[in-house]
Amino acid sequence: MRIRKLCFFLFFLCLVLPASVIAADDPITPITNHQAIELVQTHANYVWTLVAAALVFFMQAGFAMVEAGFTRAKNAINIMMKNLMDFSIGSIAFYAIGFGLMFGATKTGWFGTSDFFLSGWKGPDSDPWILAFWMFQVVFAGTAATIVSGAMAERTKFTAYLIYSVFICAFIYPIFGSWAWGSLLNGNGWLEGMGFIDFAGSTVVHSIGGWCALAGAIVIGPRIGKYGPNGEVRAIPGHNIPFAAIGVFILWLGWFGFNPGSTTTADKSIAMIFVNTNLAAAAGAIFAMITSWIMFKKPDISMSLNGALAGLVGITAGCANVSPGSSIIIGIIAGILVVFSVVTLDRMHIDDPVGAVSVHGVCGAWGTLAAGLFNMEGVTLKIIMTQLVGIGAAFVWAFGTAFILFKVVDMLHGLRVTKEEELAGLDVGEHGMEAYHDFQVINN
Repeated sequence: MRIRKLCFFLFFLCLVLPASVIAADDPITPITNHQAIELVQTHANYVWTLVAAALVFFMQAGFAMVEAGFTRAKNAINIMMKNLMDFSIGSIAFYAIGFGLMFGATKTGWFGTSDFFLSGWKGPDSDPWILAFWMFQVVFAGTAATIVSGAMAERTKFTAYLIYSVFICAFIYPIFGSWAWGSLLNGNGWLEGMGFIDFAGSTVVHSIGGWCALAGAIVIGPRIGKYGPNGEVRAIPGHNIPFAAIGVFILWLGWFGFNPGSTTTADKSIAMIFVNTNLAAAAGAIFAMITSWIMFKKPDISMSLNGALAGLVGITAGCANVSPGSSIIIGIIAGILVVFSVVTLDRMHIDDPVGAVSVHGVCGAWGTLAAGLFNMEGVTLKIIMTQLVGIGAAFVWAFGTAFILFKVVDMLHGLRVTKEEELAGLDVGEHGMEAYHDFQVINN
């Protein structure tokens, strides 16, 4: 009993002592227990938000592994370079322009006009929350940009990819983000003013990235050999499916930062968000497997992996306002939907090597609608119409601006590598090296 009391006393000191030390800088103003608790909560919010940001950043590794695994060995270096650079360049672009457009003060509700170059932070003596908030938001911007990479893999010029990554992180993603999330800091977007529900970004992050990916895949065209002379679809298998599977597990883990971290508050609300996130992913994987089993007579691993991601994308909008049971339904529909979407896009001759459009664009739209359909506080026609307006606005904005961007880049710089470079592989043509040097497979 004495040991238990001693442990409790030491634990209490660990919570209160840091706040007391801070208050000691001002010996005239004593700190109350209430103030101490508030300081502990504030510090916990910072820690949780930054830990969640680290988890979301780790998703970059997951995206890189999924994309590399689902494509051919001759392009692995190019894919890793793109995933490295879209976050690196995107961080600078979001710091300079994107963050201000997304979260700066606004009178119109269309885009922010302050906080460029993190000017909202006035130095060490000012409130550093804007720094923690920026860190959490920049990893979201990086996610939106890297989604595009998968749909345009194996035939895009590296320099062209760098150009459009800047525009996505600096303009396309932030401007729509300001419509839905501007009030999280200084703004007040027109969509959120209507009551639009997208807690962690099924549309703001995933559909925006997915519709940009769709525009890119259409403009650049399919890979050589993907479709036969009579229009038949030819499979181009990925070179390392275990690599892709590990990537999906990393993304699944990262989503526990993506969705619960969007609270930016260390409180008990994150428990349900964790559960909803996990259940939707599990249901998506199971029902993508079942659907592919029925359609292709075998349980397809690539479809099952994308089913897990589809469930994760689908629950992202409503993870904080739907029940665990509803999250399973959302995941089930996302898992089925992603399989049909991948097959449909292939039949339309839209070549998406990793299924980025289906996973992020289509299932992001479904998840946003589902956030309204399964809202625990009740469903009204107004809620459903607002969700549909947001879904439509995202498609028109992202697909329209990205299509124009890719067309301009193609005309002025060139979007696609030469036929010879594509056949030889982008690793050699774009980077002058091989991912698996001197590695050979000998068939006995």
